[in-house]
Amino acid sequence: MKYDVIIIGAGPGGIFSAYQLVNKNPSLKVAVFEEGAPLQNRKCPIDGDKIKSCIKCKTCSIMSGFGGAGAFSDGKYNITNDFGGTLHEHIGKKKALELMRYVDSINVSHGGADTKMYSTGGTKFKKICMQNKLFLLDASVRHLGTDINYVVLRNIFDELKDKVQFFFNTPVQKIQVSENGEFRVFHDGHADECKYCIVSVGRSGSKWMETVCRDLKIPTRSNRVDLGVRVELPAVIFSHLTDELYESKIVYRTEKFEDNVRTFCMNPNGIVVNENTNGIITVNGHSFEDDGKKTENTNFALLVSQTFTEPFKDSNGYGESIARLSNMLGGGVIVQRFGDLERGRRTNAERLEESRVRPTLSANPGDLSLVLPKRILDGIIEMIHALDKIAPGTANDDTLLYGVEVKFYNMEVELDENLETRYKGLYVIGDGSGVTHSLSHASASGVFVADKILELLKD
Repeated sequence: MKYDVIIIGAGPGGIFSAYQLVNKNPSLKVAVFEEGAPLQNRKCPIDGDKIKSCIKCKTCSIMSGFGGAGAFSDGKYNITNDFGGTLHEHIGKKKALELMRYVDSINVSHGGADTKMYSTGGTKFKKICMQNKLFLLDASVRHLGTDINYVVLRNIFDELKDKVQFFFNTPVQKIQVSENGEFRVFHDGHADECKYCIVSVGRSGSKWMETVCRDLKIPTRSNRVDLGVRVELPAVIFSHLTDELYESKIVYRTEKFEDNVRTFCMNPNGIVVNENTNGIITVNGHSFEDDGKKTENTNFALLVSQTFTEPFKDSNGYGESIARLSNMLGGGVIVQRFGDLERGRRTNAERLEESRVRPTLSANPGDLSLVLPKRILDGIIEMIHALDKIAPGTANDDTLLYGVEVKFYNMEVELDENLETRYKGLYVIGDGSGVTHSLSHASASGVFVADKILELLKD
């Protein structure tokens, strides 16, 4: 079959590419190939009561399918160039922010109208952070919540399903460049052709992306991996921050090693959850707009970035090895009281039961010092005491730490200012490119490339 545009991957980048293409030019013939399931069919077997550990499904329903890994995330769209990727380095800061706001308007019109936009602009907390050796990053954030994010994705799919040809449960094996400069996309023993090909495979497609780049001789470079823990504490401790900002991205430079430790993915009144990445169980967090689903706890990640160059370059492999060690020692995610960590003792079931912070995730009590490297753990402990100065109670003994949290990033694909590879018409977007690391940046990259293709089709 011959298409005008083939999109590989139905995560945020792929979705917004398709949305922009068919809404601006309804006559276009667009196909989307996705190795996962439609949104309504995405269900993880360990979400129920019967199965407690990963059974290594052929395709992970949490990481793959319509909406990508972000479908079951907290639904936070951060409008900023300060974090979330380096999209602005390719397309410019002004353009990147413009596209993120455009994506936000689409989310609002498709079910997110009653959600709130938060902003650090003009907040008094920036000064308070600076006075305590902390730095609050600038951002506006639309919080959809896991529940409303699902509604938005469902509404967008309902609009697209009759305009775009979706192929679910259809992994793409390879991409081939034809002699005429067009592309052949191989799947299920067949090959479809297109003039323009957009690759948007997300983090779960990192290994496949490496193979494609190697086969097509597209240059890449190693990216970073973020390692750390998820902190859970009473929501009232951070309420003065979360009520005004919802999510505060705070960076601290440690005194001991001068490493940067940052907060990430803050979930007021939320829950801590397992996350499965290629059979490795790590930890994440969710929160909801529905008051009936809110808890008395707030959770957030504390992460330290690690980048390797010579002789070791496999940042993701390093992160995976740490996560596997946690799984080996704890049978999955480990939880430890902060007081026990500082005293150099493991948390056991009795100490956890006596904790005044009730865990929202059933994790195995243990000792994170046997898992995380000392340098990273020392930085996290320093950060917790620094946060305690602006949110007293953060460093309480009963504060819970879940480990490990790992944020994997794809190797960065060499792209030009159009997010185009060395082959004209072959674009790589979203987190699979290594350029974006967030829902908003990935979605904006999809709109950007779609607009570039629309311009070319006019010529």
